[in-house]
Amino acid sequence: MLIASCALATIAFSACGGSSKTASTTTPTPTPTPPAPPTPQMPTSRHVVVVMEENQSYSTVAGNATSWPHFNALLKLGGQATNYYADAHPSIPNYFMLTTGQTLTINDSSTTVWNVDNIARRMLAANVTFKVYAEGVTQGYLGGDTGLYVIRHNPFAMLSDVAGNAQVAKQVIQPFSQFLTDAANNALPAFSFIVPDLNDDAHNGTPLAADAWLQSNVISPLAAVPAFQTGGDGLLIVDFDEAAITDTTHGGGHVIAGFWGPIAKAGYTQASATVYQHESMLRTLMEVLGLSNYPGAASTAPDMSEFFILK
Repeated sequence: MLIASCALATIAFSACGGSSKTASTTTPTPTPTPPAPPTPQMPTSRHVVVVMEENQSYSTVAGNATSWPHFNALLKLGGQATNYYADAHPSIPNYFMLTTGQTLTINDSSTTVWNVDNIARRMLAANVTFKVYAEGVTQGYLGGDTGLYVIRHNPFAMLSDVAGNAQVAKQVIQPFSQFLTDAANNALPAFSFIVPDLNDDAHNGTPLAADAWLQSNVISPLAAVPAFQTGGDGLLIVDFDEAAITDTTHGGGHVIAGFWGPIAKAGYTQASATVYQHESMLRTLMEVLGLSNYPGAASTAPDMSEFFILK
């Protein structure tokens, strides 16, 4: 029985009646997980210029070097959105979407001053300088249509943050001649919003005339500004408010938007299938200006980062 007991014990112990020996094991050191690469970020700028053109469908602008020779040349140097749609007809809801993230009204004759969240409010709160350069008005002008100027093309004149404060309005709303002076003196604000008159935005005048005005009054002056040269942070955006009235796709029809400047991709045509609208442009503008808390529909709209050289 003693022999049997010792034999059984051997199964559990290294020697009968002796101390056991446990085989040593080494726990392998886990391989550290490499940190995730940083997410590319939108570049920022303190020289953003937006020009609004009027009532032109994508098909009549893109590639049409007869009617829009200078703009199409600019698109080849910069980037173009091929899947961009206005939000509504007529003009005014698109301008409000571009600044507030809401259409607010479809009454083109409205002069209502709106107290809603908007890009002007964000810029004022963050001390981001901005000006509206409008043809046909005097400094601080808050009145309605006059001559070839129409207030529906200047949404800032109908936002309470500007229209409700004469001092702010005097700082923000400028005659277009001041743009040429500021550009020549390298004194543009962080954000410039250009409002051509009805003859120069292709609303009443011909596309060829609007294109020539754009070249001589915006593109050429900006090309001489250091911020728009290699290594600068300049960004010019040329956007169209709505397509021809017969095109109601996504609300306001198929239009084109163009980007040009050192922070924009060169020779880039939209590669994604993303549908962009004015709320995407609003979000993108605010990102480039370093602003957050995008108002209205801009809070959920896709940004247009594919058109930029990300950092």
